[in-house]
Amino acid sequence: MTTIWSMTIGPGGKWSGAIGRGKLIRFTALEAGANVSIQLFHAKDLTERYNMPDTLKAQYTAHLTKGNVLMSDNGRALASIVEDSIGWHDPLSGYTSREATDAKYGATNYQELRNDWLRSGQENFAVELVRNGLSMRDMMPVVNLFSKVFCDEQGNMHFGQDHCPAGAVVTLRTELDTLLLVSNTPNPLDPRTSYPSVPVRIEVLKAEPVNEDDYCVNYRSENRRAFENTWEYHTLLGL
Repeated sequence: MTTIWSMTIGPGGKWSGAIGRGKLIRFTALEAGANVSIQLFHAKDLTERYNMPDTLKAQYTAHLTKGNVLMSDNGRALASIVEDSIGWHDPLSGYTSREATDAKYGATNYQELRNDWLRSGQENFAVELVRNGLSMRDMMPVVNLFSKVFCDEQGNMHFGQDHCPAGAVVTLRTELDTLLLVSNTPNPLDPRTSYPSVPVRIEVLKAEPVNEDDYCVNYRSENRRAFENTWEYHTLLGL
């Protein structure tokens, strides 16, 4: 399968861009211990975006893996997870802040260290939101790819260490034209005291057409309904 576009996002790096529907977005951890936080918007209507509560409650899950759909706040399938080598990605923990980054890894700033300063997820997303005509009021929950966060019987959240090996892969398929925001910054619950972000390769490829037998469409009945809403949207626009 031919790669349309690719880049490697280094530790602390950020990126955003619009990706048309019917594409695969493949993330590959180039070293062990990766965490990439993502936000997703409908590129044709930025008021529509990934809805974490609906995504989780409709699919009866607190983590994401192959078959799961990232649903929008209009009840449509925004993107689907079509490939996953590690079976668990975190939709709960959010992103790092400036204050938490300084407290855990030591205070740094751009003025002194230039590109070697330790970035936070909040700052990375703020920059990319503004770059795409949005603002801090559009900040949303993220999906932390490659991270495992689970709860014990008392409801305490725990970070699964050694969950992501080098070479781990997760692939999303865009069901709508999608604005993707990416921050390669640590998971907030990662207990390591050295800044643990590692390089991650992002590739965009053309996806095969979705049919009635598609794994993600049939993963749950709620998934099919989200796809039907997306298909209706495209049909009425003549797309």
